[in-house]
Amino acid sequence: MIIINTPHNPSAQVLTPEDLNQLAALTRNSDIVVLSDEVYEHILFDGRKHCGMATHPELAARSVIVSSFGKTFHVTGWRVGYCLAPAELMTELVKVHQFMMYAADTPMQVGFAQYLQNAENYLSLSAFYQQKRDRLVALMQDSPFELLPCAGSFFMLASYGHFSDEPDSEMVKRLIVDYRVATIPLSAFYMDGTDNKLIRLSFAKDEATLEAGAAALCAFPQ
Repeated sequence: MIIINTPHNPSAQVLTPEDLNQLAALTRNSDIVVLSDEVYEHILFDGRKHCGMATHPELAARSVIVSSFGKTFHVTGWRVGYCLAPAELMTELVKVHQFMMYAADTPMQVGFAQYLQNAENYLSLSAFYQQKRDRLVALMQDSPFELLPCAGSFFMLASYGHFSDEPDSEMVKRLIVDYRVATIPLSAFYMDGTDNKLIRLSFAKDEATLEAGAAALCAFPQ
């Protein structure tokens, strides 16, 4: 199995049609299954289109696609997602699902069904979050942190290695204690704790929170 995530958390990068072609070539004439995490499928920026496994017929035939109503409709705490796969794979997935959770509760399913009636509820997400991304970038212009490009999701990476050798876990603790800003150390995403002096910011916040967080990060000494 090859596990894919696009748009990617935490790097905020997205796969392109050429990436899919290369993945198809890599898995051709094999029994490899692709597990594709596409929970941020409706949050891409600067005119990009989501290139999920279902957009490539060869990959669609060997992929299990996972997505999330919770991410799409701003209720991540509900933990309701869905899965797509070819019939022979879905048959086996349903057997596992039966003994893991059986079904999401009825009120949440009804609520999502109603929201899905209006496509604008999810097709407008890119513009909604791009405005927040651009706002955070503007607010961080005077910050010592260097923001990395963000092509999708509602996260952005910030580099600090050019002014500090502090471990990212310690940097995150200091930001919480001294500046009241909560971020995520990128080393948390590595099994071996690789530290590239990067922290993850989220811009899925209201305007006041973005302004307060950015102001605190701009006040951080180099």
